[in-house]
Amino acid sequence: MREVITGDGRTLAVEEWGVPSGVPVVSLHGSPMSRLARYPDEGLFHELGIRLITYDRPGFGRSSPRPGRRVVDAADDVAAVADALGLDRFPVFGVSGGGPHALAFAARHPDRATRVGTLASLAPRDARGLDWTAGMNEGNRRSAAAALTGREAVLEHLGHVGTAGLPPLPEVEQAVLARPEISGMLGPAFAEAVRPGLDGWVDDVVALFGTPWGFDPAAVEVPARLWHGGLDTLVPPSHGDWLAARMPTATLVRQPGAGHGGHFDATPALLTWLIG
Repeated sequence: MREVITGDGRTLAVEEWGVPSGVPVVSLHGSPMSRLARYPDEGLFHELGIRLITYDRPGFGRSSPRPGRRVVDAADDVAAVADALGLDRFPVFGVSGGGPHALAFAARHPDRATRVGTLASLAPRDARGLDWTAGMNEGNRRSAAAALTGREAVLEHLGHVGTAGLPPLPEVEQAVLARPEISGMLGPAFAEAVRPGLDGWVDDVVALFGTPWGFDPAAVEVPARLWHGGLDTLVPPSHGDWLAARMPTATLVRQPGAGHGGHFDATPALLTWLIG
């Protein structure tokens, strides 16, 4: 692990995977996750010659909190990580809740992002013409309702989740989570995310589920590829449809039989495209 100090004095915890001299790719984790979240077979990074770079968003893992942060604020954090590692131009991608944050970097730093990809990304809460919670599972619908009320409501909601647990996931998601290599990676990644408490998770929910992102996805000028599973109930596929229609440079890849967790199987193709 490496610590990067931002211009306003915060700490960002950074991890690297794969080939140290390889093609740099910055990956933004889902929510609630941490810098330890990545494709579980690191052999893929070596096969493709990739230097995968991950970091904890503020409040997760070993990164300092950033109260009141918006999705757009991730753009400068990614730039700070890149500056510390000596990176000029590079592709970036985000998984689930990390997708909007990856798009923020591409929108704000088109001179540095070569390509951007998302896997099962959310659309903005204020997306015009999108019924935001339609087709969404009960747990995320409750998070979305709490986010509109405010940070304290989200904290109370997530505290309840910690004791009562989330509603059961659909079978398509349970099948993915049952894979030993995936559960073996996700367990430590989640534990690290909430090790310091719930601040990072709460701030992610507020930023993603309750407030405007602070930028328009239509501002993304670099080539973009958006993947979405047709059976996703955590982030309904209508979110991917909305983003693709909004972004002039985007190509949407819809996988009809996949759920949210299908992004693991979609990662090799996305990484290959990103470095292409």
